[in-house]
Amino acid sequence: MRKVNLFALGLLCSVGTLSTTGSPAVSQESIKIGVPTALTGTYAGLGNEAVRAVEFAAEEVNAKGGIAGRKVEVKILDTEAKPDVARKQAEKLALEGYNILTGTIASGEGLAMAPMLGRWDAIYVSTINKSDKLTGDSCVPRVFRVNKQDAQDAAVVKPWLATRKEGKWAILAADIAWGRDSGHSFVEAAKANKKDIVAEIYSPFGANDFAPFIQQIKSSGAEGLWVALAGRDAINFANQAKEYGIFDKVFVAGVSFVTDGNVKTLGAVSKGIWGIINYSSTLDTPQNKSFVAAWKKKYNGDEPTNFEGETYIGMQVIFQAIERAKSVKPADLAIVMSGGSFDTILGKLTIRAADHQIMAPNYFGYIGEQDGKLRPIITMTIPADIATPPPTGTCKMEAL
Repeated sequence: MRKVNLFALGLLCSVGTLSTTGSPAVSQESIKIGVPTALTGTYAGLGNEAVRAVEFAAEEVNAKGGIAGRKVEVKILDTEAKPDVARKQAEKLALEGYNILTGTIASGEGLAMAPMLGRWDAIYVSTINKSDKLTGDSCVPRVFRVNKQDAQDAAVVKPWLATRKEGKWAILAADIAWGRDSGHSFVEAAKANKKDIVAEIYSPFGANDFAPFIQQIKSSGAEGLWVALAGRDAINFANQAKEYGIFDKVFVAGVSFVTDGNVKTLGAVSKGIWGIINYSSTLDTPQNKSFVAAWKKKYNGDEPTNFEGETYIGMQVIFQAIERAKSVKPADLAIVMSGGSFDTILGKLTIRAADHQIMAPNYFGYIGEQDGKLRPIITMTIPADIATPPPTGTCKMEAL
């Protein structure tokens, strides 16, 4: 279990969480946030980004006296990005009272947790899971997603793909729920734009050797490559693809592939790669500018990454729901969140009652130099009403 420091004083409770008052917190007076996330393994980098955002939001609220006098406590457990481990760790957190859950990385983890939330008397706010199933045919009334699902990413891909001259495309995606969803979405976008899919490849999660897949891409005759890899998978593939000359021969784009965090690791290797940008520190809203300024002050000039920005939005929604419900009970929060509108760093956003998916703008761009550093640069903005397709009708909400 990772110990969390929410204040500079760093006073640790016996259970490894921080009492924000300097003495043991009174459970009925506190807001307990559970973070079952990947601290080791392929998605460890993403998990640590989620943790930073949760800690930042908690400290920010506590510095203002909490919410209606309630201080925030955070407890974090490692899931290794494995669905069975995530389910066990989330259950442990919920049964210890940390039953407002967030910050989980892989879609398979969220899908494993979702059916158990009623039994645990918990609520889960997804900030990173992308699989359409989470707010589709596997939806439950205690799950809410404040990040973009695959269908929202596809809504950005379609108009962008229409601008590309490449007619033959290959897909390389992680062989997990999110990767499969993303691959399917790109196939549909390609069909809509009369593009040919010449190879559809799904690599094992946590793969180290991408040479066989790179060879498949080379031999496919693809002119463009769509990549749905994240974390260490993305870094391993990008470095090996550069070594084998893929980036010199094939136009490369993707989702969650060259995120802010990966750009820092890959450096020049990432330059010129295109992709979906779900959040950027460069977004020009007053709320985002204020958030970025506070973040840079806290983290020595570092700007928030896409996963940090989206997880912070999740915390904004949670805190506002607590204020409105005047309660920390998950069932009360679920009622307030369903169909509710919330002030976020992207502006006022609404969570649809039909499937609990947030309606938000989405973006496309490339990795280039801006203000003396490599970063994702937005070139296309799709407003929320266009970027969020209507509910599919597969979500059948049951009673709380």
